[in-house]
Amino acid sequence: MWSKDVLNLQQLEEDNSEGSRFYLRLSASDMPRNSPSGKSNKVMIIGAVLGSLGVVALVLLAVILILRNLRMKRMRGEKSDGTLAAFSYRELQNSTKNFSEKLGGGGFGSVFKGALQDSSVIAVKRLEGISQGEKQFRTEVVTIGTIQHMNLVRLRGFCSEGNKKLLVYDYMPNGSLDSHLFISQTEEEKIVLGWKLRYQIALGTARGLAYLHDECRDCIIHCDIKPENILLDSQFGPKVADFGLAKLVGRDFSRVLTTMRGTRGYLAPEWISGVAITAKADVYSYGMMLFEIVSGRRNTEQSENGKVRFFPSVAATVLTKDEDIRSLLDPRLEGEFVDTEELARACKVACWCIQDEESHRPAMSQVVQILEGVLEVNTPPFPRSIQALVENDGSVVFFTESSSSSSHNSSQKQNHSSSSSSSKKTTNNNSSA
Repeated sequence: MWSKDVLNLQQLEEDNSEGSRFYLRLSASDMPRNSPSGKSNKVMIIGAVLGSLGVVALVLLAVILILRNLRMKRMRGEKSDGTLAAFSYRELQNSTKNFSEKLGGGGFGSVFKGALQDSSVIAVKRLEGISQGEKQFRTEVVTIGTIQHMNLVRLRGFCSEGNKKLLVYDYMPNGSLDSHLFISQTEEEKIVLGWKLRYQIALGTARGLAYLHDECRDCIIHCDIKPENILLDSQFGPKVADFGLAKLVGRDFSRVLTTMRGTRGYLAPEWISGVAITAKADVYSYGMMLFEIVSGRRNTEQSENGKVRFFPSVAATVLTKDEDIRSLLDPRLEGEFVDTEELARACKVACWCIQDEESHRPAMSQVVQILEGVLEVNTPPFPRSIQALVENDGSVVFFTESSSSSSHNSSQKQNHSSSSSSSKKTTNNNSSA
């Protein structure tokens, strides 16, 4: 900045032929418009616009990816918060090709194979005879959907539209346990389950039931344990099915009266006597099923001479008389190495499970510990009902009715008491074995 006298530029130019250097300060508005700084401003503006567009594009891409992920979860029957997916009836109708491929059926409805839009395979159970209202049904199903265990079939979603109520489960590629135990002559190409695998199936099933009884917020009684309700995954891992239809029992109550359900041949005596049902009814059914896992045949089957053979009575006799335990094993496993300690353990715990008095039966958590070898198991007493069977020389009478039963249960008893003739209908998948 010049701090001396004001100069006359014209006079300086005349006096100094060589010229002089001076500096002139101007405001920005006086600068020429084609200056380099103007071009720089344009570049900055263009850069800012492009940067903003880039940020917007990234945000849109993130939104698209999130929506796509949610859509894929929807197609897989999942929700972002881990809750059950609610399917429409039309969705499941399309997934199952109008319910064309039936996998099986039971007292609560039929099961069909299906595939979601992401090609994942599902099993859709179309429920029958469900009288619950919409709100109650959804509440119970959502509660059941929170139950997760490696030995329980996972419930993925449901449908509730008027009287149309369906459940969506993971598909189990190896089907149910009965299809691998009771192989008919026309199915001889099927692989016979080895002893180690059978023992692991028995142990896994016990773990699943122990979880339902003891580790859920509410004790869940399955009420229909049988080989048909034990499904096998791709590695033949056992998963208990249909527990979602069992009666929920609050922990504040030790017993609950229910309507009769289950499958004869696996029903505990208290079902017939009309007393209240506890988790020990599942223990009894498990014991009956465990005998079938050992023998590879139905507990009741007709022999060549026309008599009905009741396997639990044979097993109880072998155990109490300390006879050869290997005589109880599936004949198809002859020649295979079988751990006789495991075999004896399985037979003993099965016999304990089918004791007439429910207080004498172990809890499923104890069954798990016994099969794991953590707890020792003593030789069980001969169940009274089976002793009566032996004394009757083969007349199959599963239960005796209690004199304390109320009159309103009499019709149930007549419909569900197991006689010789009804038992014969459940036999003979393996009479030739």
